[in-house]
Amino acid sequence: MAQKQFQLAVLVAMISYSVMNFLMTATPLAMHRHGFDLADSALVIEWHVLGMFLPSFFTGKLIERFGARVMILAGCVLYLICAGINLLGLTHWHFLLALFALGVGWNFMFISATQLVSQTYAPQERAKTQACNEFLVFSMVVASSLSAGFLEATAGWQALNVWSMPVVLVALIATVLLSRGASPLTRSPAG
Repeated sequence: MAQKQFQLAVLVAMISYSVMNFLMTATPLAMHRHGFDLADSALVIEWHVLGMFLPSFFTGKLIERFGARVMILAGCVLYLICAGINLLGLTHWHFLLALFALGVGWNFMFISATQLVSQTYAPQERAKTQACNEFLVFSMVVASSLSAGFLEATAGWQALNVWSMPVVLVALIATVLLSRGASPLTRSPAG
C-alpha cells in the first residue's frame, strides 16, 4: 500500500466513482427542478448506465493497447467534457450527452484503476490490499451520495459541475506526475 502505483490507483478510483456518483445522483433532482418529468430523467439515467457498462466489452483491450495511464487520462477528459456540457445548457440533450460522457469516463477511469490495484500486491497481500481499496473508494461514494441532493438543492446544478472539475484535475495531474517512469502504468502486461 506504500507503493505510488497503489496510491494512484486508489486515488483515481475514489475520484472516478465519487464524482460519477455525485453528478449521477444529482441529475434527476436537477432535471426535476428545471421542469423535466420522470420519463425524461429515466432516459438520461438509462443512457448513463449504457455509458458506464457498454464500453466494458472493449475497455480491457484499450488498456492493453494504450495502457492504464492513457485510459485514466481519457476518462478525466470525458469527465471534464461532461461538466462542460452541463454548464453550457439545461436542455434534455445537455443532460443526456453529459451523463453518457460521464458513464464512459467512469468506465475508463475505474476499470483502469482497478487493473492497477491488481498489479500492486503479492498473493498473500491480496485480501488486505483489496479491502483497503474498497473501504477508501466506497467511503467516498457514501459521502458523495449523502451530499449530492443537499448541495444540488442549496448550491445548484451549475455549482456541482464547477466543483467537480478541480477534483477531476487532481486525478489527471496525479496520473501524469505519479506515473512518470512507471512502466506498469504505460502498458499493462499481456495475458
